[in-house]
Amino acid sequence: MWQQEFTWFFALFHHEFRQGHRIAFEVLMALAFAHFFGFYNPKQLADFLDIPHQKLYAQLKDCSLYYIKEILVRFMVKQAVEHLKPALSKSAATQSRSSMTLSIDNSVIDRLGKLLRCTWSWYSGRHHDVVRGQDLLGIVLTIHHIALPLHLLFCPKQGRYNTNKADLFIFMLSRLKAEFAREGVDLTKISLTMDSWFVSQPLRTRLHRLGFTKIIIAGKSNYTFTIDSKKQKASQWKKDLVLHDPQWGIDVPSCRVRGHSPTFGSIILFFFQKSTTRSFYLMNFSQVSMRGAEIWHIWKPHHLIECFWKILKSIFHIRSMQLQGNGLYTALLIKMLAYLLAIRLKAHWPFSQLTITQIMRHLSRNHDLRDLMMTHFHVAFPIT
Repeated sequence: MWQQEFTWFFALFHHEFRQGHRIAFEVLMALAFAHFFGFYNPKQLADFLDIPHQKLYAQLKDCSLYYIKEILVRFMVKQAVEHLKPALSKSAATQSRSSMTLSIDNSVIDRLGKLLRCTWSWYSGRHHDVVRGQDLLGIVLTIHHIALPLHLLFCPKQGRYNTNKADLFIFMLSRLKAEFAREGVDLTKISLTMDSWFVSQPLRTRLHRLGFTKIIIAGKSNYTFTIDSKKQKASQWKKDLVLHDPQWGIDVPSCRVRGHSPTFGSIILFFFQKSTTRSFYLMNFSQVSMRGAEIWHIWKPHHLIECFWKILKSIFHIRSMQLQGNGLYTALLIKMLAYLLAIRLKAHWPFSQLTITQIMRHLSRNHDLRDLMMTHFHVAFPIT
């Protein structure tokens, strides 16, 4: 099993990057694999193996920033294609049951270091306040209740570069569309879901121009809509509209209405109650009208991107690896390699019913990391 999965990573690396530095990539893979045994940065692993940590850091500096970003995107795309191609070859009903969506969201990683790239003051939804950290913008494919990251990009510091997230998002989506086209997959067939931060008519137009026709986006409470000749803010409509009991295809109290917005014109709105005390609404930015069940079916897997952020922060401890300069993306690549390895391990029967945390516990109890490193990474780690 181990040899099979490591072969996938190394074979893909040599196929996509024929001039690649094999030793440097082997170090990256070893650091990713070490996450399953509780070692989340090069210093921790070097101390465990009793080797100079300077050698590891020297290997990590061999790759350029462009090279690191290319590895990130191509590995994530290849992993996603393995899940997408079988699903897209099935009937429309089977594709619908697979719950394929592209979820877009950003997450703030708390940072205190002053020499780390992209560290700035960003608003954090978890803290409900402005905190100092790095803002990571991500596009994640959800399919069969699995979150597969496709493109991750740190937002630049405010005040120095272009910090328009909409422009960054369009750049990322255009790149992904081209990469998947190279693999024979039309990415525009998949629905998009976004948080309320991305609400804008110009972005809606640019997404339609790019070829995406199904777009569901969370609405802001301060937007004004006219429904049945009555004009008021969405926050008030949440209180006034009567939500129907869960119906076929919708497992929450909901209400689908057509409203008129001064900004977006005529638009379909989908109000729903997530809990007994909180109500939300979605805006249908698609080129065609949708039933309430369709809107809810597209939006329902959106929470998986939040689960992905939690795994990145709580299980793989992205905060613990603070590499300066271009090492920002090197650290992200190591975390993503660990995540992809975990996803691939879950495809094997012994781990299919386990969470990533349970897989890590199982490996640390039943395997010796030093022996596995000697077997699979002996070139990069001459352990004595």
